[in-house]
Amino acid sequence: MPDWITENQQIFWILGIASVVIFFASLLIMPALIVRIPTDYFSHDDRPPSRWATTHPAIRLTILIGKNLLGAVLVLGGLAMLVLPGQGLLTLFAGIVLLDFPRKYDFERWLVRRPWVHRPINWLRRKRGREPLRLRPKEKP
Repeated sequence: MPDWITENQQIFWILGIASVVIFFASLLIMPALIVRIPTDYFSHDDRPPSRWATTHPAIRLTILIGKNLLGAVLVLGGLAMLVLPGQGLLTLFAGIVLLDFPRKYDFERWLVRRPWVHRPINWLRRKRGREPLRLRPKEKP
């Protein structure tokens, strides 16, 4: 083993434990979040207004900063878990969903249209007694 691995074993243990904790947390949290998505969320031209749109600006800013910080941590954790044990892709996806960036709604709609994403989401929603997500029909070029 290279010397830098031997010298930093504690960091690797911490990263390994953190990835296992995030793995189990994602197994519990992601299904709960998926079933909370409104059925028609992806059927609009523009992103529907959030329920925080009418709150006080200071509260809205605090929520926005906290959500983006958590998203950034999950993206970094997901990238680390691509080489460490854990659900790297799932954690990366959760982080991207939390981040705010231009054209994010278009990206989310594009991603949810993929059959390998849409089918499991609707399977989970049916299992929890929720209607499947309705998608807006694709525009013809």
